[in-house]
Amino acid sequence: MSTITRIRTVDSSLIKFGKPEDPNEHPFDTAKLLIEPSNTLSALQEAAELLKNTNDPVAFPTETVYGLGADARRTDAVYSIYKAKNRPADNPLIVHIASLDQLRRLISKGQPLKSKDSDLPDSSLIPQIYKPLIDRFWPGPLSIILPVKNNEHPPVSPIVTANQPTFAVRMPQHPVALALMALSDVPLAAPSANASTRPSPTQAKHVYNDLQGKIPLILDGGSCGVGLESTVVNGLCYPPVILRPGGVSLEQIRDCGGVWVNTQVYKPTAVNTEKNFIPQTPGMKYRHYSPTAKVMLFLDYKEREAMDCLYDQLRQKNMDKDEARIGVLCSRKWKKEVFGEFSNLTFLDLGEEGSEITKNLFAHLRELDLKGVDFVLVEGVAEDNEGLAIMNRLSKAASMVFTKDSPS
Repeated sequence: MSTITRIRTVDSSLIKFGKPEDPNEHPFDTAKLLIEPSNTLSALQEAAELLKNTNDPVAFPTETVYGLGADARRTDAVYSIYKAKNRPADNPLIVHIASLDQLRRLISKGQPLKSKDSDLPDSSLIPQIYKPLIDRFWPGPLSIILPVKNNEHPPVSPIVTANQPTFAVRMPQHPVALALMALSDVPLAAPSANASTRPSPTQAKHVYNDLQGKIPLILDGGSCGVGLESTVVNGLCYPPVILRPGGVSLEQIRDCGGVWVNTQVYKPTAVNTEKNFIPQTPGMKYRHYSPTAKVMLFLDYKEREAMDCLYDQLRQKNMDKDEARIGVLCSRKWKKEVFGEFSNLTFLDLGEEGSEITKNLFAHLRELDLKGVDFVLVEGVAEDNEGLAIMNRLSKAASMVFTKDSPS
């Protein structure tokens, strides 16, 4: 039986959080939610009741993309996320929390205690290595890898971790996400709220298009500001490693000093494509972010060079250039007029600044999907700052990647 999916609008401007009394305390050591009675509060309360009293997942906005959340501690609830998305069972989830206090309480439930949770020093719960990152980037688009210290009483469902000894956690910046977790007091396992392998959703309508009839509620908080998923970093090893580039850049992490100066970026190897490889975090194994069209990604190619590659593809498929529906995503150099010989062309501008490109990328891929294009030509960007995350997503979406060395 199909589920009726409701969309409820929420207004972020109505959501406030109180500041800590101690100026040296992290602003979200505890989440002090301040919100007046309103339709926004009513929608949040409805979502909170679903999360506390059912196994149904709820879609909600974050600053990165829309998430599909359920109680990270309950296996039946987490399973509902995998079912709604048709997500592979060995693809772990990221846990979202509203405060450091919520994270400490989550972790301590997985440890054998001889006294009250509060008697455990913070250093035994949240590794001190992460303090510079937490102070600078939380709330924000950064996920950190934490150890599961007690396998008999893990803090989260084994489905969240894919039965591994670590799990990823982040504190999102979006007021709606923070308010939902503070109001429900539920830590949320939450991947992107899309059908598995599809481009991540940055608007509520994207979620509805993918998951209508599979989830009961979508909180519509408008478009996401960042547009790409969080950066995932592992500080439990040396040197620290970025497992998935995202909303916080390598350069920003290295600026935190100390051991973080030596942060490296994870490079996939042949073993990571094998069927039995279990990734430590989302984005390390499976193809993601893919529209229906064939995506051709070009790095350091001019417009005419990219068009020549497209003509090769059209010849291989016996397609006429006037019949083929072509989409073009440009960023910093490509010009629309060069592609004018294609009569069935949709040309979309991703923007020139990295922040513009990240915000527009998934939305534009979805727009081209709705137009039913056959091929998407994408102008790549340099892999510095936001470019690292942009190219990571595009390379996973692409059917073919063209560099000046050779296509793959």
